[in-house]
Amino acid sequence: MLETLNRLISFLSFFSEIKIWLTSKGYRQGVFWVLLLILVSCFNDVLMCHLGSNLSLVMVTFFRFFFSFVSAAPFVLNRKRIHYLKTNFAQMHLARGVIGAAALGLCCWSVNVMPLSENTTLMFTQPLFFLVLASFFLKESIDSFRWLATVFGFLGIVIIMHPGLETLRIEALIPLSAAVLFAIITLLAKKMVETEHPLSLLFYFGLVTTAIALPFAVYYWQTPSLSELGYLAALGMGANFIQLCIFRAFKATDASAVTPVFYAEIIISAFFGFAFFGQVPTLSVLLGALLIASSTFAISWWETRREKKQPV
Repeated sequence: MLETLNRLISFLSFFSEIKIWLTSKGYRQGVFWVLLLILVSCFNDVLMCHLGSNLSLVMVTFFRFFFSFVSAAPFVLNRKRIHYLKTNFAQMHLARGVIGAAALGLCCWSVNVMPLSENTTLMFTQPLFFLVLASFFLKESIDSFRWLATVFGFLGIVIIMHPGLETLRIEALIPLSAAVLFAIITLLAKKMVETEHPLSLLFYFGLVTTAIALPFAVYYWQTPSLSELGYLAALGMGANFIQLCIFRAFKATDASAVTPVFYAEIIISAFFGFAFFGQVPTLSVLLGALLIASSTFAISWWETRREKKQPV
């Protein structure tokens, strides 16, 4: 009996240490949350592709917002947490919701009109936009090594895109437009997470986006099947989890420090595209991914050494 009790205490202690590590500040924690975000984001893209084959994009987008709101509401609408609804950033919450509705609508559209790997590649102009925005609006200090790593990541994107007449078609503007909007949303989240509770951000984002999408959903209404409702619920909860990962990552370290890590999504999305849709990456995708991975590992090494205050 005593041995069992000791094992239980050791088990609980282990999970307590993990919780402390996950909620601590540091570059490694920031990278962890970004990688977890990427994994869930890729699963959501697969779900949107699957659901878009039977449901209209309006319905998929609406239910993503609706289930995002429904899954967040119970955590806020109770006596212990109702005070999270008090905010000094009402206008910024509204702006996040409006911009988010447009960005996620474009995102849902783009994954249904373009191959998953190509869509993700074009979306990855977002970190470039965000790095500049973080520098000017968040006043974050961005050293030359971070800029250099980001430039190498961008070169990897250029290799994957192999610019030409075939790449520069009209539908490519869909994910590029979404990338700009997502960069603005991420900037607002970074600014607000300093004082606003993550649950407040999730609640108001879900409320505003659902309210915006509701009239369109009523007009283009399709009744989902039970299995589709299950996938849509997973999509909405996944969207909340993605936001929580963003908040945790930005609390752990500078937004600009983890920006190059986002490039790993290109590699993971290429794997998902092959696993679920039989899309085989081209040589340019592989070469670009190698360059992107190299820049990510370089920035990880740099930030780790800086945290330890060791000479580089």
